[in-house]
Amino acid sequence: MRLAEFGLTELGTLLVVASLVAMLSRRIGLPYTAGLVLAGIALAFLSLGADLPLSRELIFNVFLPPLIFEAALQLRWQRFREQAPLTLVLAFVGVAISAALVTWGMHALLGWSWLGAAFFGVLIAATDPVSVIAAFKEMKAEPRLSMVVESESLLNDGVAAVGFAILIGIANGAALTPLGVAGALAWTVVGGVAIGAVVAVMVLTVAGRTEDHLVEVTLTTVIAWGSFLLAEHVGASGVFAALAAGIIVGGVGWRGSISTTGRQHVVDFWEYAAFLANSCLFLLIGSHEAHQPIALVSGALLVGIGLTLIGRAAAVYPLAAMFRGSALRLPTTYQHVLVWGGLRGAVGLALALAVPDTVAEQGPIVVVTFGVVAFSIFAQGLTMPPLLRRWRLTDANLDNEERQA
Repeated sequence: MRLAEFGLTELGTLLVVASLVAMLSRRIGLPYTAGLVLAGIALAFLSLGADLPLSRELIFNVFLPPLIFEAALQLRWQRFREQAPLTLVLAFVGVAISAALVTWGMHALLGWSWLGAAFFGVLIAATDPVSVIAAFKEMKAEPRLSMVVESESLLNDGVAAVGFAILIGIANGAALTPLGVAGALAWTVVGGVAIGAVVAVMVLTVAGRTEDHLVEVTLTTVIAWGSFLLAEHVGASGVFAALAAGIIVGGVGWRGSISTTGRQHVVDFWEYAAFLANSCLFLLIGSHEAHQPIALVSGALLVGIGLTLIGRAAAVYPLAAMFRGSALRLPTTYQHVLVWGGLRGAVGLALALAVPDTVAEQGPIVVVTFGVVAFSIFAQGLTMPPLLRRWRLTDANLDNEERQA
């Protein structure tokens, strides 16, 4: 079934199931995303799931714009700016370290080609902003911890995207040069941010001429999808574009461009849009998880999970040590959360589904990625709430000394 053929019956089924899962999850304390994936698996086995292809285009063009924009809209700019040196290092250098380790491991342990191993290493190295933000919002983690984890997950997608694009070029026969890599990375990041900023400022200028909250909501919708899709169209990062646009709307927009009466309508709309996108996306992930032949590559899956966790730890702990003597020092418990709470999800799946069929390991890459995502959602996602409570990282009133204990 194509997106255009996706009927009202399928959409209605997803909405009803998402609502029931939300109510049940909060009643029994089950993380919402895990509940959605379980429900998607159940729907697939009952032949009630939506038969909608889970593709890179669907994830990037439909689901990611509202999720990234809403998260950025809620970011506190001052706190984001204060933590930027730390999160930038974790996002950019951390992804490179993790991807390199995973690539080497998949080649050495499973005999994958360097190209196939590199594709998997890059796409699995970045934590997924969709999964991470949904999980940490629900767990009500300590504010600074949430800021570091969520902003890093938003930023590190840029490195994964440019690394993936470089590998696509190599798979198509392009030559790899340091200058080309640097230029691609710069355009992905700077181009994405610039496009998001320009789109946001231009549309906010129009929004400042009205106090009609329906028009204001509509214009923010233009900003979210317009910035994301335009950036992707010109080869920049849509995530960085939507991130920049959301931060500008949440900062500059509230100071006059969006009316006082319209602000709450805008916030409420984007909370609902994010809920709807999250619900449909994770139900679809669950539905497609049910059909993955995980048993056929169980050995590769165990290696993939192990290397993903080791790669994450090898990036977080050494990089966090660089800030040990500064105001940005991360308590040990924060570092543990960054490692174990670095969830994988929709972005990794989207990239896995975009691996060219000329890559010998294309099939195993998709299956192993689905397996790693399932492990991330269930094993890591289900254990994070009790770990946060044990480490006393859910109470915003605790001082730093208590959180470091």
